Amino acid sequence: MHPKRLTRSAAAGLFGLSAALAALPAFAQNTTTQQTGTEQTGPAPASPATPATPSAPATPATPATPATPATPQTPATPAEPSAPAAPTAPAAPTAPAAENVQPTPTQPGQSGDEQPETLPAAPSTEPGSAPEQPGDASDAGPASVPDAGNTAPVQAARPVAPQREAGTDWPFWGGSEQATRYSPLSQLTPENVANLQKVWTYRTGDMPTEATKDKYSPEGTPLKIGDTLYICSAMNIMTAVDAATGQERWRFDPKVPAEAIPYGASCRGVSYYEVPDAAPDQACATRIIEGTIDARLIAVDARTGQPCQNFGEGGTIDLWTGIGEKVPGWYAVTAPPAIVRGIVVTGAQVKDGQAEDAPSGVIRGFDAVTGELAWAWDLGNPELTGLPPEGQTYSRGTPNMWTTATGDEQSGLVFLPLGNSSVDYWGGNRSEAENEWSTSLVALDVTTGKPRWRFQTVRQDVWDYDLGSQVTLIDFPTDGGSRPAVVLPSKQGDIYILDRETGESLVPMEEIKTPPGGVEEGNYAPTQPASGYHTLRKENLTEADMWGVTPLDQLFCRIAFRKATYEGVYTHPTTDTYWIQYPGYNGGSDWGSVAVDPERGIIVANYNDVPNHNRLIPREEADKRGLKPINEIEQGAKSGSNAEGAGDPQTGAPYGIDVNAGWRAPFTGIPCKKPPLGGIRAIDLKTGDTLWDKPIGTARRNGPFGIPSFLPFTIGTPNNGGSVVTKGGLVFIAAATDNLIRAIDVKTGDVVWSDVLPAGGQANPIIYEQNGREYLVIQAGGHHFMETPVGDYYIAYALPQT
Repeated sequence: MHPKRLTRSAAAGLFGLSAALAALPAFAQNTTTQQTGTEQTGPAPASPATPATPSAPATPATPATPATPATPQTPATPAEPSAPAAPTAPAAPTAPAAENVQPTPTQPGQSGDEQPETLPAAPSTEPGSAPEQPGDASDAGPASVPDAGNTAPVQAARPVAPQREAGTDWPFWGGSEQATRYSPLSQLTPENVANLQKVWTYRTGDMPTEATKDKYSPEGTPLKIGDTLYICSAMNIMTAVDAATGQERWRFDPKVPAEAIPYGASCRGVSYYEVPDAAPDQACATRIIEGTIDARLIAVDARTGQPCQNFGEGGTIDLWTGIGEKVPGWYAVTAPPAIVRGIVVTGAQVKDGQAEDAPSGVIRGFDAVTGELAWAWDLGNPELTGLPPEGQTYSRGTPNMWTTATGDEQSGLVFLPLGNSSVDYWGGNRSEAENEWSTSLVALDVTTGKPRWRFQTVRQDVWDYDLGSQVTLIDFPTDGGSRPAVVLPSKQGDIYILDRETGESLVPMEEIKTPPGGVEEGNYAPTQPASGYHTLRKENLTEADMWGVTPLDQLFCRIAFRKATYEGVYTHPTTDTYWIQYPGYNGGSDWGSVAVDPERGIIVANYNDVPNHNRLIPREEADKRGLKPINEIEQGAKSGSNAEGAGDPQTGAPYGIDVNAGWRAPFTGIPCKKPPLGGIRAIDLKTGDTLWDKPIGTARRNGPFGIPSFLPFTIGTPNNGGSVVTKGGLVFIAAATDNLIRAIDVKTGDVVWSDVLPAGGQANPIIYEQNGREYLVIQAGGHHFMETPVGDYYIAYALPQT
């Protein structure tokens, strides 16, 4: 789920203009970029964008896209990966390139000064489920799964293996296995970070075509193993790049078709696996595994980029198997899989709001060597642990896991942040199983394929508050000593600290009484669990929070506020009036997740602070408007072209849904809520106290009618992507809609360095070391929902060599 993010502007008058044009919406103007080798010119202002529609990225002026040679060539072989904590399986020798491995000319790294995210039979009344009557704080928390059914060991699961650590490498999407997004490197500090310079720029060559324009949101974070970066592009092209120079070593293009794009073309990253006891000459002894937006799982040799022939069918597993009719754009994988004890664990993104009869949210585990199905967890049919019988499918319409899971090799658990049912804003037809498991963190045992425990953050969720953040594994400090724990951020802003083995909350829990009203009054949970530890959620909105760049749009927003139904965070959906959802479905915290500094005991969390303005559409009205689910429209016609919830049919329910994401005024496109619309916060890990809280994002690329203000004032924009925190005392983050990457002093929250990216930075950065030099790398890929310019860049920064 990749919602549209907006920002806004400040209001009239010379004084108000500087304060408020800073807050202008994320109508980042189109930019034109050029490349010669690895140099590119800075973005140039484009004409004003139409406010209601994300601006289409301008086609770059003939970028130096890697060309496919006329005849196959042998790809360059990277140096042997550096050894992990324990012996690494030997890598296979270089072999001739396979037909679909496309070597390309390398792109030399150059310095430059460029401008520029066994089921209980009935719903449980244990903590974390929906109690029949309002409860106290003891009703908010975990629910174990006392009878996991058949718990016979999975034969494919392997013994515990040593895991690489973050530092010299960045071996997991979240940095370390624990997903802390923390680097123990200290070469870069608040005192010297101002000297950072670009040292290389790599371009993937994957840019939108006529068929895919306005649909790119790459969101990529590379891995770094040994002396190589492993990258995936928006359309799942995998490449290996020299970590020190940016030179391309190999590429593999899976040829994903344009019609497969769901909300956007996104690949957040890939996963790395070392085959235990592999022979020195064995192909794919080390391998890169990727999930694709056309729902395949692909494994290639980490040294050569060639498909691993013994994995699935010639290196590929078709994830549509057991799902049902193949409808491109409805079922896709955008997150890197988790690999635990030799089991590759993946869910998938199911395009929301289409129909109750949507593809299943089944979670599957595959053997990391052979690709054989080890187990399936179908929450609607827990007795089905393999493929469905011929002619049947996994349970349809169930909550899915679209975001990144976290694996724990030692315990054999994988932590799955689950989404909502396929119809987000109406729950009348949901099964008991859906109500039991939706919007929950589930700890699944990869050795059995069965859930160990679950913690539900929203009961009977009708707000699309699905769990989007990857969880972080920590040792939580308590008076009795540290406890192995899970940090779980949420879209409604609550941050939960859970016992890793049991799912019990290690911090106080509270209950929020839900208000009356809504189309399903009497069918909603009377209370919702809330964390007493920390929340990123702000106070309820008031009419005084309504805002605009002119008296006219401010008046419009104030009138709309008075007409809308709004009674706090859990205001129930309505159809006779609009209702205000605050925070909107884009957070709080989303897929960028939090970073944790375990040495200083600090959580760093960036967040969005925008409402949505929603209305349920009666079925008759939805039919008159011609709202149809993705399986009933021309293939790919609307794939990725509108924000989630903007005219979604929700077929099978009595209502469709209209969501005004970011609640924008119709004529200026400016959000109705006053700035800031996004921020970043440091939180004391032990106490949950706020250490500092700052707006993030300037107004330089934002303005009314899509016209950039060019004002450098920090006002707080919506942001998409996360941060990395270092032992050296810095937080690095892009994420905001101003196309900047910035370094923040972790002690004060002050920005101590920034640089302009050639496209939007809606991605998580990484830190690593190569040849004694500390590197910062970020993808500048842009984001069509965020309305930032799209690009195909990976940018590396380092201090000057002495």
